[in-house]
Amino acid sequence: YEQQPHDVDFTGERPDAHTVDGHTPAVTAKGDLDAELATSAVVVDAEYTTPAEHHNPLEPHAATARWDAGRLEVVDSNQGAAWVAGELAHLFSLDAGSVRVRSEHVGGGFGCKGVRVHQVAAVMAATVLQRPVRVVLTRRQMFSLAGYRSPTAQRVRLGADADGRLRALEHRSVSLTSTVHEFVEPSAVLARVMYDADAHHTANRVVRLDVPTPTWMRAPGKAPGSFALEAALDELAEKCGLDPIELRLRNQPEKGPVSGLPFAGRDLTACFREGARRFGWADRDPRPGLRRDGRWLLGTGTAAASFGAGAAPSTASATAHADGTFTVRISAADVGTGARTALTLVAADALRVPPECVRVQIGDSDFGPAMIAGRSMGTGSWSRAITAAAGALRERLAGGTRTPEEGITVRSDTSAAIGALAPAERHSFGAQFAEVAVDAATGEVRVRRMLGIFAAGRIVNPLTARSQ
Repeated sequence: YEQQPHDVDFTGERPDAHTVDGHTPAVTAKGDLDAELATSAVVVDAEYTTPAEHHNPLEPHAATARWDAGRLEVVDSNQGAAWVAGELAHLFSLDAGSVRVRSEHVGGGFGCKGVRVHQVAAVMAATVLQRPVRVVLTRRQMFSLAGYRSPTAQRVRLGADADGRLRALEHRSVSLTSTVHEFVEPSAVLARVMYDADAHHTANRVVRLDVPTPTWMRAPGKAPGSFALEAALDELAEKCGLDPIELRLRNQPEKGPVSGLPFAGRDLTACFREGARRFGWADRDPRPGLRRDGRWLLGTGTAAASFGAGAAPSTASATAHADGTFTVRISAADVGTGARTALTLVAADALRVPPECVRVQIGDSDFGPAMIAGRSMGTGSWSRAITAAAGALRERLAGGTRTPEEGITVRSDTSAAIGALAPAERHSFGAQFAEVAVDAATGEVRVRRMLGIFAAGRIVNPLTARSQ
């Protein structure tokens, strides 16, 4: 990554072959950006900044470590028990089978519940003292040891014809990292999905500073990135004299703007249509500074959203018991999303039995590798593994096979099935609408109404989905 000075200079950058997370390119470019901007009827060139955001869920980071007959056991709160077990085994040069991590209950994850100093300290102390040790970070320590979202400085340049159709799109973002580990907040990645243009350039850069290492925070890259990109789209709509929704609909790509792959589904247009109807968008006065409610100025706005919706290989087991009940085991994590409920419903549906006949156990690395709770891939990945295990178990039980006292267990591994999926752009989409009041004298801001319409795929449990 190209080092940037402290007063961020967006000029003179060059493409390179680095990635932001091991597989996503840091820089993408197609078309002649300068030429398209020079011949565009309307141009927006804007810079945006976002502040650092610190991880501090209500439940602080805590872990208990102990050695039992030569095996390390850790009770923790994390987003992937098998993941943490593997990392601890690597850190302490242990055989993978000699580490067990249990994380049955998680009081909020949001990206920060991975391997942190508290687990390492607990294992070190338990090794030296040869007794169980529990380490709990204080609230103050959470600000320096739990990770945070990096501040960003972003530049967006848009060029369009008079009718608002994009000819040039450039989104560049600079974030910070520490001098001991490289972490990139991939804010420019969203532009690679949302809108296309003849000249389409994106770049994620990083500055190394003497600061703690940032980490994933919910909607990494997408949260600060969508703010900059969507704000610039609004500026373009104003210059073109177009409704902000109409501008976005005119620039919906038919395939991935960078990848060229087809979209597995793209229902953003439907989200905007339905959201505008429910919000009363057509009845608003788009002119700024005119609507008042006493001392409050009133305004309305809209924005698009997207996040990846892939699936990762996972394993699961399903056991039929002699009493007609079933137990499903998977190294999933419920970080407040209602995973236990959703996976119980998925298992019951696949086994064709009532939910009360199914017990789902999660959060134990001994259950085998599985996708972590993150990147909006948990439920989709775990459900595939559970469905596969349940289907195989139903085949074993077909024909009236008697279930012995010890039960019948089958295990699934979705690695081959996931690997066989056709390449495609897989994302969820959403449209946001807000009515905001601003005190003209003090600058106080209050959000009066907010509506979100989401194309989130199959909703397993409406109650937990609505809670999200």
